[in-house]
Amino acid sequence: MPIVAYGAAVLKQKAAPIEADYTALEALISNMWETMYAAHGVGLAAPQVGLGIRLFVIDTAPFAADDSLSEDERQELEGFKEVFINAQILDETGEAWDFNEGCLSIPDVREDVLRNESIRIQYWDENFQEHTRSFNGLIARVIQHEYDHIEGILFTDKLSPLKKRLIKRKLTAISQGKINPEYPMRFPQMKRKR
Repeated sequence: MPIVAYGAAVLKQKAAPIEADYTALEALISNMWETMYAAHGVGLAAPQVGLGIRLFVIDTAPFAADDSLSEDERQELEGFKEVFINAQILDETGEAWDFNEGCLSIPDVREDVLRNESIRIQYWDENFQEHTRSFNGLIARVIQHEYDHIEGILFTDKLSPLKKRLIKRKLTAISQGKINPEYPMRFPQMKRKR
């Protein structure tokens, strides 16, 4: 599936909940996994493929290669792969910390983003089984990033006015399709297709 680029309206809209009988949900989730892996991502939200629904997928295994993490942290990241449907973050707690984030909808832009260390979230999995779980560290951060997508928030919205001005030219180029991403993208102004 082509990934929707920065500037598309669907990325700035709050996504709608879905029901268990959502048309072709299993195929959609499968396509989202395939799209995310092909783009070398660790998370992908439905708005990033042009669908304004409350669905995102996460697989943090790529972070497990980070030698600066403890063995326990690496094992936790290696084994975390989850589908989140109709998610609601219930609490964000712990010390806020900066981490360099990127986004498949905003290629070649990475910036430090401040997020809380821990979250508690309610969601349904791909079988529409309900879960309420707590997460910490990098897993919590990836969930917060993808959750923001279904709330119509991009990581660039969390940057200071100065940082936003510094990346404005790059963001404009992305929205106009004046970039050469390594994966298929759909640009809001469609000046260039890939």
